[in-house]
Amino acid sequence: MNFGQAIASGFSNYANFSDRACRSEYWYWVLFTFLGMLVTGVIDAAIGIPLSYPIFLLVIFLPGLAVSVRRLHDLSLSGWTLVLLIPVIGSIVLTVWYCMKGTEGPNRFGSDPWRTA
Repeated sequence: MNFGQAIASGFSNYANFSDRACRSEYWYWVLFTFLGMLVTGVIDAAIGIPLSYPIFLLVIFLPGLAVSVRRLHDLSLSGWTLVLLIPVIGSIVLTVWYCMKGTEGPNRFGSDPWRTA
């Protein structure tokens, strides 16, 4: 999955919390989020009004949450794991899990996104 496909998938599956997301989809989404926050932060600093940054955050919140849950599903973990591991130490564990290769073949959350992409 390339950068454009990952962003399109993130927005088209913005409320899909039941399938799986491969590593490239998740990490390209993270890159898109970082670049978007950087650009909107610069725009807001230039105009002197915090306008585009909060709007961008609102737009990407639900799709970002959905792709995070789908990434956990690719590891055969429940999306509720995300809620349980929000504190600081949990973010380290989540980052390690997000870097791991997903379950090969189908699991309880669906077919392998790498094989079907």
